[in-house]
Amino acid sequence: MTTPLKLDRLRVVLVTPHNPLNLGAAARAMSNFGFSHLRVVNPYDVAFRTARSAVGAAKVLTDAQEFPSVAEAVADCTLVVGTTAVRHRELHHPLQRLEYGARQIRKQLTSSPVALLFGSEKVGLSNEDLSHCHWLMRVPAYGDQISMNLGQAVAVCLYELIRKGRTPSTRAKEKLATSGKTELITRNLLDALQTSGYVKPGASSAAEEKLRRLIRRHNMAAPDAELWLGMLRQILWKVKSSPTG
Repeated sequence: MTTPLKLDRLRVVLVTPHNPLNLGAAARAMSNFGFSHLRVVNPYDVAFRTARSAVGAAKVLTDAQEFPSVAEAVADCTLVVGTTAVRHRELHHPLQRLEYGARQIRKQLTSSPVALLFGSEKVGLSNEDLSHCHWLMRVPAYGDQISMNLGQAVAVCLYELIRKGRTPSTRAKEKLATSGKTELITRNLLDALQTSGYVKPGASSAAEEKLRRLIRRHNMAAPDAELWLGMLRQILWKVKSSPTG
């Protein structure tokens, strides 16, 4: 038995895009394949909403949401997937080929929102951006030309998502925690580690990325996330209120 793909649950997130034409091309691809939720993190050009390349996709650009950070852009999503050409960078996440990653995204869309992240045209997603992801996906390319144009990359990924049209139905399972909740856990845990002296002040940035990746690998259920948040808040209150804290 199959169920329709919930296209309105996908959030296409463009992180620090520079060229309005690429933004327009991405919006047009979304319109072509039936997706409507575009989110933009710190766009370089504030006039991107009038991009001429968004033929037939003006509404997608007009309705696009802007965010100051990746954390805020993916806060309502239970699955966050980053895209990368890999090259020579060291990865700290599982990496899926497009066809296998799309299958997992389709499955998750049946129950909750998913964010699909694309980085800027020149450098892609930063390590800090990637730390918000549960896993990564790449488009297989030929030879040395492994990096795709932003608009083309969005189009290829979205085509693969709808290629099957419908996705196998699954039994209802426990609701997963949103990225907003896991980000709260990350920040509270980092605060506790800093307060205890486990994390030194100069190492906070690297420690935060490592903690975020660690927490996301567990794919926490929503009730578990609430439990963790409660425990961490109690620990922080006890440590900070103690005479030696």
